[in-house]
Amino acid sequence: MASKESSNPALEPDTESPADPGLELAQFAAGCFWGVELSFQRVEGVVKTEVGYSQGHVHDPNYELVCTGSTNHAEVVRLHFDPNVCPYTTLLHVFWAKHDPTSLNRQGNDVGTQYRSGIYYYNETQAKLAQESLEAKQKEVKKKIVTEVVGAKRFYRAEEYHQQYLEKGGRNGAGQSAAKGCNDPIRCYG
Repeated sequence: MASKESSNPALEPDTESPADPGLELAQFAAGCFWGVELSFQRVEGVVKTEVGYSQGHVHDPNYELVCTGSTNHAEVVRLHFDPNVCPYTTLLHVFWAKHDPTSLNRQGNDVGTQYRSGIYYYNETQAKLAQESLEAKQKEVKKKIVTEVVGAKRFYRAEEYHQQYLEKGGRNGAGQSAAKGCNDPIRCYG
């Protein structure tokens, strides 16, 4: 008889793969996924971004359920990227620059386990590079880094209105540029 954990699809590894065999996947959590997604959209070599939920124990969660804190999901951004144009180390650099990795379950005014800091790897190379980058970052900061580095669990795509939210205008209807190389400040709520 299978254990409850082994039969829970939410706890299985994310086995999806990009449509283009030359691309790889990466998954990051760094607070509210809207601003994190826009940061990665602007990176040359990132072909596709999608926001969603991962690392929790509830199959097929939605935003309202995740916000209760009862599912243990993190708000994540899953990237499809070309490693020949954008090495994984570049993505790690963007990740560390985007948020405070010493803040447990919080980024700014957003509080809860869904806003935790995490690098969710797809292979052993990503795992090694992520761990090395965490160790290097820890040497730069005084406070303890709380970022989790674990294998990517099943990704559940967030509701359509969350996808490219800030590029589409956010709640104020003022779209922000997702152009490659754009350095405009990101306004998290539009």
